[in-house]
Amino acid sequence: MTDRRKLESGVLVLAVFSALLIVPPLVYIFNHPILVFGLPQIVVYLFVVWALMVTATAILTRHLPRASDQDEHVGND
Repeated sequence: MTDRRKLESGVLVLAVFSALLIVPPLVYIFNHPILVFGLPQIVVYLFVVWALMVTATAILTRHLPRASDQDEHVGND
């Protein structure tokens, strides 16, 4: 049960941190006329942040137990 709560807290922290990474004031820091692999720096930043959010979400949700597994343990108490 404690591990599930830690993972759920991690998902919450990931969501808040991800939201902070894409707010306009922070994104505008990367809005310079610099090209990275022929793409504007802001586009590369947003793509990397998006890819990291997807990867982190996949990793965290893979370790969460299914709700049906949790229901079975509650009934046996």
